[in-house]
Amino acid sequence: MSLPEVLAGIRAAEQRAGRPAGSVRLVAVTKGQDLEAIRTQVLPYADLQPGGFPLGEGRAQELRDKAAQLPDVEWHFIGPLQLNKVKYMRPVTLIHALEDVRQAQALADAAAKWGHAPDVLLQLHNGEAQKHGIHPQDLRSVYAGVVQTGLNVRGLMVMAPEGDADAARPVFADAARRAHDLGLPDLSMGMSGDYAVAIEQGATLVRVGRSLFL
Repeated sequence: MSLPEVLAGIRAAEQRAGRPAGSVRLVAVTKGQDLEAIRTQVLPYADLQPGGFPLGEGRAQELRDKAAQLPDVEWHFIGPLQLNKVKYMRPVTLIHALEDVRQAQALADAAAKWGHAPDVLLQLHNGEAQKHGIHPQDLRSVYAGVVQTGLNVRGLMVMAPEGDADAARPVFADAARRAHDLGLPDLSMGMSGDYAVAIEQGATLVRVGRSLFL
């Protein structure tokens, strides 16, 4: 499947959900893909989405190396953020998976030296034992602590449990409700197999990788 086909699927899902065209932004997940694949399968279509397609990386060193070769694109970091890898976040405009105040403070300290700070999303735990994220009962306190570091919290991110896309619906709905309660505008949720359900539930960013490089 090509990027234009994925984008058409996103626009169709917007229409079914009664949402304005363009209300959902595609993040092209490029982790594990080489520069040639990115240059031929993502970058040529930049004019199909206002501002182009952010590239999402989940491994800090891979982000560092690719950003050095592609400095003029928008980079998002979508993986777990290790404290010793914060130094690689300088090219990033949005971090999708912030989990605690320690990460936020380390990022804010580094950003003070860089002269700019990425925006952040807080990752909400989805209930699975092995997954990352902030447990719902801790969300408000973590949010308050992150805001105190000076970082701009734009919204929440959640990953649905693996399996049937319909099983993702209550997870996405819960994240949307919590973002609304905090007055946060952005929701990063939905991947190749469940982005249509995520859009139905209010996603503003969908992270699609596998389908772009088939």
